[in-house]
Amino acid sequence: MGSKENTYEAVVTKEGREPLLQVKGLTKYFKVNKQHLKAVENVSLDIYEGETVGLVGESGCGKSTAGRTIIRLHKPTAGDVYFNGEDINQYSGKKLKQLRREIQMIFQDPYASLNPRMTVEDIIGEALDIHGLARGKKRKERILELLDLVGLDAEHISRFPHEFSGGQRQRIGIARALAVEPKFIVCDEPISALDVSIQAQVVNLLQKLQKQMGLTYLFIAHDLSMVKYISDRILVMYLGNMMELASSDELHENPLHPYTQALLSAVPVPDPKLKDRERIVVSGDVPSPLNPPSGCVFRTRCPHAMDICAKQVPEWKEVRENHFTACHLYE
Repeated sequence: MGSKENTYEAVVTKEGREPLLQVKGLTKYFKVNKQHLKAVENVSLDIYEGETVGLVGESGCGKSTAGRTIIRLHKPTAGDVYFNGEDINQYSGKKLKQLRREIQMIFQDPYASLNPRMTVEDIIGEALDIHGLARGKKRKERILELLDLVGLDAEHISRFPHEFSGGQRQRIGIARALAVEPKFIVCDEPISALDVSIQAQVVNLLQKLQKQMGLTYLFIAHDLSMVKYISDRILVMYLGNMMELASSDELHENPLHPYTQALLSAVPVPDPKLKDRERIVVSGDVPSPLNPPSGCVFRTRCPHAMDICAKQVPEWKEVRENHFTACHLYE
């Protein structure tokens, strides 16, 4: 944990300002048949106001669990989360309710995240009611304003979720998240359930809203090309652990960790000159988080694995300026 503490201090110094959100040593285990499923292991991250941090990795690597644990939908097993300099893991009652106004989530599945028995007016208005933000005529005006903000018509207000397409449903989910005027939004794979033709529309909408409202995003996805498009910085995770963190351009141009290199080599590139580029094939299957490998969790599939990788967890360190990784190749 010591090296991650140092990383946090270094980032604050370089940026010259305090992060909006600070995650320090976040760990989340689930109990499964007297064993512990290690979903998230010692994640530390700073997110600054107005930026988008992408969180990528294979399915089951702990991305969504990390996002949910950060915003207190899961109780962390260990670690701290600070929002505006305050430890939110200590919040309860009124303080936790207030936190729910400042931190929101856009869920992955627009078909499952909306109550099929509620109209659009009730779905969006529920948040206004809980926090006492608008009543009567002002409530309806605010809902219509939010629908317009996300590109939906006023006539949609009395319809039910089953009457909408996937992209429209996700817009309703975005309007619901925006209703309480949050500062920080966890976007949990918000485009993975949508048609490719609709994905870009939703991402462009999120970027437009960010500029208009000064929002800060944690954007969780497994589509690296889309994450590069929307993110300022990208954190790569594998089996609940942090592998690499860098700016979006730096990560794509100079990936350091063998896992990141393998992920990027699989991204299709529409350039005939690059058709013969080397494809890094990672052998084997992802180990079970119930029984992760010793040392570096990626070592069982890594083409550069050494003896030390099985014996010692690699240190999280800054290899280049603002470019961090956990790999014995850089020690």
